[in-house]
Amino acid sequence: MRVRHKARVVLLDDGHLVFLKRGWPGGDPYCTTVGGSVEPEDADLEAALRREALEEIGATIGPATEFLTLTEPRGTSTVVQHYFLADLVDMDMDLDLRHGPELDDPDTGLFEPVRVALNRPAVAALNLQPAELADYVLAHVETWGA
Repeated sequence: MRVRHKARVVLLDDGHLVFLKRGWPGGDPYCTTVGGSVEPEDADLEAALRREALEEIGATIGPATEFLTLTEPRGTSTVVQHYFLADLVDMDMDLDLRHGPELDDPDTGLFEPVRVALNRPAVAALNLQPAELADYVLAHVETWGA
């Protein structure tokens, strides 16, 4: 069975969290983390995470700490999602630096960064996916802001 690894990050930004808002015409928008597949040229999970943050939101991140791993069997392959927590280094995103296949594909749909307050009500209003991630973030968001 083939195993694919993905590196994803919940970003802290000056009292806020940064996620990606996703959606397609006719569907309900939702939020998810910045991140994606670990590529062969990535030295490790954290290198993939840094590349994805630059590609997707034009940002540099600080040290990352893994807090959750989800394994999803999918037919002939298994996807292992590694979730990290990290700070934005420069406290800003430069959307002009965004690049990569997601942004070049006209079928990507809504793909924009969103900042929300670092508290339970703000996170609960996001429709954060997947549900296991949402549950974890809701259980820990208050301590992340302390």
